[in-house]
Amino acid sequence: MRIFQAIQHADVLTFRWCLKLKHRQTVIGLSRIVSYTANGPFYVLAGLLFMLAEHWILVKLLAFGFVLERAVYFICKNTFKRNRPPEAIPGFTSVIRPSDKFSFPSGHTSAAFLVTVAVSWAFPAMAWVLFPWALCVGAARVMLGVHFPTDVLAGATLGSSLCLILISQLV
Repeated sequence: MRIFQAIQHADVLTFRWCLKLKHRQTVIGLSRIVSYTANGPFYVLAGLLFMLAEHWILVKLLAFGFVLERAVYFICKNTFKRNRPPEAIPGFTSVIRPSDKFSFPSGHTSAAFLVTVAVSWAFPAMAWVLFPWALCVGAARVMLGVHFPTDVLAGATLGSSLCLILISQLV
């Protein structure tokens, strides 16, 4: 139990440091935009574009990937039931209202890394754009006050790992 307390303490310290950034309002504005790009409808649109391009292996990878990722994400959220920063830190209010109650893992980050790994596998040149974007999605979720840093780390690990497992089964 001590390890979880130590992780929570480090998370809160890191979270509070992020909230003290000098140009926080500018970062919050950018974070809103970046976080929005990781919403579900954009993934559907990307899938449709890959279907139009008849890139069926990538369509299959993304479809199976999202089914698996969403299932594991849902199980983790409802097993760990980790409070979001506004519930865990007295007096703190997040910038946006999250779509669900619990924070671990970050679903936006998990989905962003799943897509990043999948598309980078199919189009390696895209990795230079997609990995920084996925990292920014995770950072945005912290800056908006809806996740702790370890929620984002877990989301990145979840999305990347599941995608890599699926890729290993395709090849």
